[in-house]
Amino acid sequence: MASVQTPVLLHRSKLSSLYLSTPSSSSRNLLITRSLVFNPLSSNLNCTKVSRVSSFESLLKRHCPVEISTACSAAAADADDLDKGVAQVLVVPQKSFAQKYPALITGLFFFLWYFLNVIFNILNKKVYNYFPYPYFVSFVHLLVGVCYCLVSWAVGLPKRAPMNKELLVILTPVAICHALGHVMSNVSFAAVAVSFTHTIKALEPFVNASASQFVLGHQIPVSLWLSLAPVVLGVCMASLTELSFNWTGFISAMISNIAFTYRSIYSKKAMTGMDSTNVYAYTSIIALIVCIPPALLIEGPQLMQHGFRDAIAKVGLYKFLSDLFWIGMFYHLYNQLATNTLERVAPLTHAVGNVLKRVFVIGFSIVVFGNRISTQTGIGTAIAIAGVAMYSLIKANIEEQKRKDAATAAS
Repeated sequence: MASVQTPVLLHRSKLSSLYLSTPSSSSRNLLITRSLVFNPLSSNLNCTKVSRVSSFESLLKRHCPVEISTACSAAAADADDLDKGVAQVLVVPQKSFAQKYPALITGLFFFLWYFLNVIFNILNKKVYNYFPYPYFVSFVHLLVGVCYCLVSWAVGLPKRAPMNKELLVILTPVAICHALGHVMSNVSFAAVAVSFTHTIKALEPFVNASASQFVLGHQIPVSLWLSLAPVVLGVCMASLTELSFNWTGFISAMISNIAFTYRSIYSKKAMTGMDSTNVYAYTSIIALIVCIPPALLIEGPQLMQHGFRDAIAKVGLYKFLSDLFWIGMFYHLYNQLATNTLERVAPLTHAVGNVLKRVFVIGFSIVVFGNRISTQTGIGTAIAIAGVAMYSLIKANIEEQKRKDAATAAS
């Protein structure tokens, strides 16, 4: 803030005569001028009033020996500084609901992730009960998801990231593994009980650790291997007495585990800086193209001969089409929510959430479909899930320690 550097000397007698004289236009303007000169912080100060100082400079000079030019300059400078100060006032924005209650929003993400996953698995299995064509259904899952992505891009939520040849080469292996894993999971869902498929898929961490150790050459800590022992034991116990067991369901679930393991490996190599939503969208588009040939070759002739006709005869055209649409929508949304939830929480929290999600799916599928399970199958499933939980906790702690060590070394 500018201030008056030169002392201003006023004669009391002259000022008194001015203030005690009959009010006139000149004296009223002089009072305004006096207020402006000696109160530069007044909020009413503006260019019009400052200009009055120069208009009545001659009047003041006749009545008192004041260095009026200095005072006027100071007042004008104060006015400029005041305007700048007002312009620089920082307006603190109001916090949004998500910023005020982050834990509540994160809990909502987990709830929707679980809810959509459970609904998908139940509705998906119901479709297979009257339309047992997993290759075509897998294609429909991806088709609905791709349409959703295209509409989202069209409205700018999110903005589409550009694609080039280099990114296409990087994402293609990820998409191929994604397509294979998805199709094989659906073959297993169609062949055996949903609960048994998810029990077998609990072996995915074991497959992942094996690939990291023996294919990539990464050293896996002994603690991780020990935590995987209950997983293998539990799956073996559950498989031996599973009432819906068949080799098609078991082998296809294991192929799905292997495919998703390699998808994870290629995904780490495909860290392109693109946001997760766009990566998943492009991956789904490529996977959709990959799924077309097997769907046509393996199930195409049967579908054209009697597959579509039988399904429509059982449930009607409207329900058949609506079921296919909604399972595709639920599939895409729960996968997208899983990615978004991972971005909001630490890996340890997400790992625990993923284990609990599998428990929810197994439990709800048993209740909804009324699947009978033997005592040994139930115990084996519980042991396998507990082993997955131990493995997830240990691995997340190891990854967190690596990040802390890297941050310490960088600082």
